[in-house]
Amino acid sequence: MPELPEVEALAGFVREHAVGRAVARVDVLAISALKTYDPPVTSLGGLTVTGVARHGKFLDLDVDGLHLVVHLARAGWLRWRDELPSKPARPGGKNPLALRVHLDDGSGFDLTEAGTKKGLAVYVVRDPAEVPGVAGLGPDPLDEAFTPDVLRGIVAGKRTQIKGLLRDQKVVAGIGNAYSDEVLHVARMSPFKIASSLTGEDIDTLHGAIVTTLRDAVARSRGLAAQDLKGEKKTGLRVHGRTGQECPVCGDTIREVSFADSSLQYCPTCQTGGKPLADRRLSRLLK
Repeated sequence: MPELPEVEALAGFVREHAVGRAVARVDVLAISALKTYDPPVTSLGGLTVTGVARHGKFLDLDVDGLHLVVHLARAGWLRWRDELPSKPARPGGKNPLALRVHLDDGSGFDLTEAGTKKGLAVYVVRDPAEVPGVAGLGPDPLDEAFTPDVLRGIVAGKRTQIKGLLRDQKVVAGIGNAYSDEVLHVARMSPFKIASSLTGEDIDTLHGAIVTTLRDAVARSRGLAAQDLKGEKKTGLRVHGRTGQECPVCGDTIREVSFADSSLQYCPTCQTGGKPLADRRLSRLLK
């Protein structure tokens, strides 16, 4: 799933390539991906892209005051083309096309989504805050206003595991499954530690881990073409998706805990006092 660093890099890439270009037309191939109808998507035709922003994991194209807001969900992606095919787009294929945006110079981009579980969401709104997911976002961890004191307020009284709290977009915007694993590894903290049990020192450490991990990932991704961002994310991760490999810090074996529709990875030596959690459902929560 694209998270804050990848969407930030996508915003920069699309900003560089699309701002100043007019939208020639928008082709919608998966009507289920389009979540709004007023204003209609056709109203973007003839308008100029004036800016590109990010809100958490949402990508926002400002098109002369209308906003094309995209959430890529788990398996969606933006595929830029310097020259779009002249033939009409067709649905289907390995990465089914959901929407195609044509720009006036012949370039543009496709929004695709692999798999059978569809979550890609596209909105055309007058204000990004009209998108419920954007309106409900918590503070952005790249914002200077995201301070240790803000994080203290977030965790205070929360009888919630810190892994789940970090992934809650209403609590902190932009962090998903992968970067929550990375942040907690940097902070040397168990994913199942209860948020309200964090000491002042723990919170300072966690805040530093959040900010440095995300900023480092953004820096690695900055300037890359859209098609290269997934590969950069994968190679830059230290524990997430690396079950069975050596921890780059201590050399212990990275372990995994599986859930119904996801999994997390962690280092026992760095994060849980050397105690492996073989199965989330059968293990006691580590503090």
